[in-house]
Amino acid sequence: MKRKLISLLLSFVLMLVLVTGCGAAAAGNKPAVTGEKVVLNEVAHSIFYAPMYVAIEEGYFEQEGIELELVTGFGADKTMTAVLSGEADIGFMGSEASIYTYLGGTSDPVVNFAQLTQRAGNFLVSREPVDHFSWDMLKGKNVLGGRAGGMPEMVFEYILKKQNIDPQTDLSIDQSIDFGSTAAAFSGGQGDFTVEFEPHATSLEAKGDGYVVASLGTDSGYVPYTAFSAKSSYIKEHPQTLQAFTNALQKGMDYVNSHSPEEIAKVIQPQFEETDLETITAIVKRYADQDTWAENLVFSEDAFTLLQNILEEAGELEKRVAYEDLVTTEFAEKAAQTK
Repeated sequence: MKRKLISLLLSFVLMLVLVTGCGAAAAGNKPAVTGEKVVLNEVAHSIFYAPMYVAIEEGYFEQEGIELELVTGFGADKTMTAVLSGEADIGFMGSEASIYTYLGGTSDPVVNFAQLTQRAGNFLVSREPVDHFSWDMLKGKNVLGGRAGGMPEMVFEYILKKQNIDPQTDLSIDQSIDFGSTAAAFSGGQGDFTVEFEPHATSLEAKGDGYVVASLGTDSGYVPYTAFSAKSSYIKEHPQTLQAFTNALQKGMDYVNSHSPEEIAKVIQPQFEETDLETITAIVKRYADQDTWAENLVFSEDAFTLLQNILEEAGELEKRVAYEDLVTTEFAEKAAQTK
């Protein structure tokens, strides 16, 4: 009797396993990886990176079996250090950092596998309102800029040169202020203009301390501004994890390209509790209007070439790096195909 009861129980458990397994397969909910812990270090926490925060808040990483830990590095140098030291599995920063590290002679290069933004994310803010702004208005002025060798500063100087303005002689660019502190310095009276990310640009306008007069993203054209990267060894050892991670990002990208700024703002608001919904919506709209986010995450060779052109013009590139050495499109292409 006991043997018969055990047999019946085993049969019942086996039936449940089969039914549950079939149900999950039918629903298509089986993740590529299960409970994989991934530490992501982001260069800054900005609404500019909305697709990533949508992926977090909508649970796309969990759907792909990723347990994500997000850390803010506050600077590409700090984010890159975290990746190289193993404190972070994936870094999110300007891809110029991977070039600098590669040329420095690392034995385990940091490779870019997904590009998130295709425009610069900062804005030029004036102390006084300007009805019809032109870049030559910066001549003879003092501008609060960014770190030498960083994408914000290099793109700013790239635009100036396109406008036949010499960054060294036609104006004064103050690069002494830490990233994230320029808005406070501008409010305190420093500079005639400042180059700001959001939400600082909009905050300066809201306080009456400044006025957005130009978008660097619009005036620079398409630029591979930020990308996700990981050490070559990590990519080789965790291909399934990288694919699952990229799949989640693609879902976030699909969302921002198919929803209104109001809908996007509501989703990502928990990431920016100190900013009211109206302001988040205005910022998302500003980024959407300048075509900040592409349809997919593929980091093209043309984009990598343009990046090196900008570095070269800024005097920050000692020699060119081959595209295939620092970029892989395998994961982004697969993610785009399965969306």
